[in-house]
Amino acid sequence: MHRSIPLLLLALLLLSGCDTLRETNQVSAGGLPTATPFQPAQTASDSFYAGAAPTPLFMPTASQTPTPVPTVEMALQQPDPPTAVVLPPPINPLTGLPASDPTLLNRRPMAIKVANYPRYIRPQSGLTLADQVFEYYIEDGLTRFVAVFYGNDSEWVGPVRSGRFFDENIQRMYQAYLVFKFADPRVLDYFRTTDFADFLVVPGFSACPPFQLLPSRKIEVYNNSYFDTIAWQGCIEEDNLPNDAPTFRSGIFNIDYFSSASLPGNLMYAYYSEDDYHYWSYLAETGEYVRYQETRDIRNGKAESYAPLVDHVNATAVHAANVVYLFAYHTFADTYQAEDEVYHIDLTGSGEAYVFRDGVAIVARWSRPFANQPLMLTDAVGAPIYLKPGITFYEVLGTNSYVDQGDGEWTFRHTTP
Repeated sequence: MHRSIPLLLLALLLLSGCDTLRETNQVSAGGLPTATPFQPAQTASDSFYAGAAPTPLFMPTASQTPTPVPTVEMALQQPDPPTAVVLPPPINPLTGLPASDPTLLNRRPMAIKVANYPRYIRPQSGLTLADQVFEYYIEDGLTRFVAVFYGNDSEWVGPVRSGRFFDENIQRMYQAYLVFKFADPRVLDYFRTTDFADFLVVPGFSACPPFQLLPSRKIEVYNNSYFDTIAWQGCIEEDNLPNDAPTFRSGIFNIDYFSSASLPGNLMYAYYSEDDYHYWSYLAETGEYVRYQETRDIRNGKAESYAPLVDHVNATAVHAANVVYLFAYHTFADTYQAEDEVYHIDLTGSGEAYVFRDGVAIVARWSRPFANQPLMLTDAVGAPIYLKPGITFYEVLGTNSYVDQGDGEWTFRHTTP
């Protein structure tokens, strides 16, 4: 015998069943639905409902007693609280490596001049802690470094020496404080007229800026001046200096890179002069290049002599994941500047380059489409060349320089106007 269901009750059951199929979505300010986040058990008056309880399809009468809510069972069925998500540390855009201290990336970099001569100032301090380092010709057959500090600090960086016109390129590319120990009046007077004049850091007569002498060095004060990047942050706060972090172009680094145009590149010699020469040697076990610096000149037929260049801060050999040779125009503004080699090195536009990483060499082009960004490197067909995460050393040579190679050994000889 079939039992008939009252039509009113049937309608109510159908409506109730439809309600269970409805989904509740939060709506963003723009009107687009967004995924509903996990919420704890709610009541009709909770703010999860935007301040108003949902209207039921029907109200139970006195004869319709709602089914008791099985609160104990519901509690047992609640999902576990979400596991806290541990985000990886941010990537240092100048090395491609995770930042050891992410807070350091919330500041402006420091571009610090570091001496390479006279030889008795070696070993220098801080070169293994810099993110990127540029070496370029100054005068009298000698070179100097500009070490860019961003993701690391060092109490001792130096010896710090004087500024050159070339340093403007580095200051602008990295939007950095330019740290140097005075300069030729022609250079210093020009710097003071530029829009980065407020970012020049030279020795003063107090604890700010934090230049200091290295007590273990028994040499003249002029070659014994070191900069403390840790103390510099206190000076910025004390003097209320700008310290907003720059935005750098990403996508420069990649642990894996292959180019069909690559050649073996295990050993690279560079001769800036008879007094200044060095080589980089690739170590497969570390995947990096190690720097060997000359220990004497090669005048009058003397044989070449080398020793590892070591960082005095940590007794570690100076090393690099990438070594990049840049060919750039070296010019003089006038005859007077030519007499004492006051060079203007043009690192704008583009030029020839050679990139070394992972024991291979890639013939390349460098370009600088944006004045306030690091250089771009592309191969012969214009495809981007990715650097290996780690320290990058740039060797700046004159456009008249030449290179030869064979069996993974390369020789660069610097020539100037």
